[in-house]
Amino acid sequence: MPRPLLNLDLDLVRTFVAIASLGSFTRAAETLRRQQSTVSLQLQRLEDALGRKLLDRNPRSVRLTADGETFLTHARRLLDVNDELVARVTEPAVHGTVRLGTPEDFASRHLPEVLSRFAKAYPAVALEVTCDLTLHLIERFRRGGFDLALIKRERLAGPALAGPGGLRVWREPLVWVTADADGGLPDGPLPLVVSPSPCVYRKRATEALDRARRPWRVAYTCGSLAGSLAAVRAGLGVTVLPKDMVPDDLHMIDGAPLPGLKDTEIALLQRDRLSLPAQRLKEHIVRSLG
Repeated sequence: MPRPLLNLDLDLVRTFVAIASLGSFTRAAETLRRQQSTVSLQLQRLEDALGRKLLDRNPRSVRLTADGETFLTHARRLLDVNDELVARVTEPAVHGTVRLGTPEDFASRHLPEVLSRFAKAYPAVALEVTCDLTLHLIERFRRGGFDLALIKRERLAGPALAGPGGLRVWREPLVWVTADADGGLPDGPLPLVVSPSPCVYRKRATEALDRARRPWRVAYTCGSLAGSLAAVRAGLGVTVLPKDMVPDDLHMIDGAPLPGLKDTEIALLQRDRLSLPAQRLKEHIVRSLG
């Protein structure tokens, strides 16, 4: 006889996604506002229903199995569809304006699909998105110019997700980027293409070079991603970018002959007393990027 179709319990699926995204049963329980024992039991019920082990866990870490990686991708899409449908049916009257600030490079790569899904779920909510340097985003946020702001920040020590710099929603491995396909570097001080100070990527680059005792100089300073990439393509210097944002026509150096770079983070700032539309966008961003 054919195996009967399995109807997934979305509550169990949501618990699995939270554990996988946050990398911890404890943090998943805090986010879902449940007891850790309940979260563990829900994961076990999901694995039993599927007949597959989704997570390898020990006292120090939680890692996805091969089946877990496959399931996670589809589980997130399933929850997106569910949440969009529920929002359209139960919250059709949610309307208003949400002002969101974000770094240009992060917005160009990761946000379009996230914001598109939100717009479909809440068609009466007007999004006002501003792309700028992190230092300008923080200044404007402090003046009340944004409801929510995504910013680059130094990675917090340990497993902490939240701190004075907001709620971590993304972690970025950084690499060096050059126009030279062979990774050749000029003699003398390394020419850098960077954003104006203070910039996390700029700080990562100069600190790594200083630790390696490699001379450097700022060859090109530009506040826009497009301008910086144009300078690199012209051979004016090397820059630092998140690994998954390196354009196909440029080349990454991840390690020797240049020093390794520490990860950075993207954090979400929120104003006090968020409106309902802003609260829904915050929840959507955290879930989508987590």
